[in-house]
Amino acid sequence: MKSVTVKELADRFTLEVLAGGAQLDRAITKNRVHRPGLEFVGFFEYFPQAHVQLLGRREITYLHRLTEEERNLHIGNIVKYHPPCFIVTRNQEGLKYLTKYCEEEGIPLLRTPLATTKFQELLDGYLSKALAEEIAIHGVCVNVSGIGVLLRGKSGVGKSETAHTLIRRGHRLVADDLVVLKRINPETILGTHNGKTKEFLALRSIGLINVSRLYGRSAFQDETRIVLDIELKKWEHDALHNELELEPKFTEYMDVKIPHIEIQLQPGRDVAGLVEAAANNWYLRQQGYSAVEDFMKRLENG
Repeated sequence: MKSVTVKELADRFTLEVLAGGAQLDRAITKNRVHRPGLEFVGFFEYFPQAHVQLLGRREITYLHRLTEEERNLHIGNIVKYHPPCFIVTRNQEGLKYLTKYCEEEGIPLLRTPLATTKFQELLDGYLSKALAEEIAIHGVCVNVSGIGVLLRGKSGVGKSETAHTLIRRGHRLVADDLVVLKRINPETILGTHNGKTKEFLALRSIGLINVSRLYGRSAFQDETRIVLDIELKKWEHDALHNELELEPKFTEYMDVKIPHIEIQLQPGRDVAGLVEAAANNWYLRQQGYSAVEDFMKRLENG
């Protein structure tokens, strides 16, 4: 199971450590933070104890208004479940009672100056990516006019060369050779690099190039949502190349279906241009327009 430590969280968001500094190696395995509410009145039947517990102005104001006896009871009931950590937003103060319990139970207590809603959004986004199920595949990932495209095919078929042409046309490289795919939710696959290959593109007969150094920062981006899976294949002379493709095809990655098309290669074909056309055509489909349906209607109407 993937995890991040509380220390990684503290470093990532520059969080102030108020208590439990010796326990920052505690693991976080759940990708949604929780704001305790019902738990403060004693209802723990559905308490997500493995999640980061976020305390905003609403929660802290409620605790401040309790008597010392009530506060000790409610906080004591929560800390005994040993969640990974507590994070207080808006640099709220008057937290001696929280500090006391967290020190006694060995639970990190952290604080951020950010507003609760903003910080929750950032933290949920970070944890979703950091803890996402992932696989690595051989291919190239590019962003074509804001559309994430995965280029696959046998070694030497021309994936990196196609990516290079797309970069020269103003599009962006995400990953070359090894593409890391992350399942963010049941409908979304994110494509990224593994860190080591960041910004590098390997071109046969040329060698390794750094696209950011060669073409500027706009030639690269860290990640993109994958919406098209394009397979580059050698030309098959007996195959039908102008079919209308009425039935869409898909490739599944971690149970997420991604639209799939094949582009057959032949000397002189503008493969990068075909990738651009495929990406733009996908965009039009998302807007509700289908060229095939439009064409069939014209045939029907004579």
